[in-house]
Amino acid sequence: MTRIKPWLVPDWPAPANIHAATTLRTGGVSPAPYFSLNPATHVGDAADKVMQNRRIIRGMLDLPAEPVWLDQIHSNRAVKAVKIAALQQADATYTDESGVVCAVMTADCLPLLVCSTDGMQVAAIHAGWRGLLAGVISNTIAAMQQRNFLVWLGPAIGPDCFEVGAEVRDAFLEKSAAYSPAFKQQGGGKCLADIYQLARIELSMLGINSVYGGAHCTVTEHKRFYSYRRDNQTGRMATLIWRD
Repeated sequence: MTRIKPWLVPDWPAPANIHAATTLRTGGVSPAPYFSLNPATHVGDAADKVMQNRRIIRGMLDLPAEPVWLDQIHSNRAVKAVKIAALQQADATYTDESGVVCAVMTADCLPLLVCSTDGMQVAAIHAGWRGLLAGVISNTIAAMQQRNFLVWLGPAIGPDCFEVGAEVRDAFLEKSAAYSPAFKQQGGGKCLADIYQLARIELSMLGINSVYGGAHCTVTEHKRFYSYRRDNQTGRMATLIWRD
């Protein structure tokens, strides 16, 4: 019987020295409601279980080092991944060093992985609608000081499940009318937002069109993914990237 791996590997034409994955919710040790591979320390899970899950992730993905975890705050801040004791408050991390693992955690928000086409730079971005609106993608790309990138959109809330207030749509349209196709009007002053399309639109405005992924829904694929909107108290997936 073939064992199903508890992680996704991006389907993108990245250089051979680039390695990346998104962990699924299976394969760990945390009990419900965090069942089971939760690497997040901020969601109420027992610390010893979280640390064991992180060791499992490091082993199963054969990581070259402990990931550089962030204190994610739904901001537009991108920081260079460095191994320090204290968590940095940011929502994106990038590096040009080999063996440094960039990581973000999500449970409906959009994780993006970025690599330069020459295989020298990588980044991981956490993008909820607030981060997207504030420009977390643009800030990360600017910090990397490169021009040619590939981007993979990891598992996030799908376009049929992401209901937002009209004020969210208005805020994006005030920024640029180009975001209009990512919203579908609903009744009662609500909209459905396509977080994948919002990201693609911003990437296109940055001149980045080599974009892959974006086919999952964390809300409806409950056996594979954590979803904050679906379950409220739950774990997180880790989306990681590093280079040789």
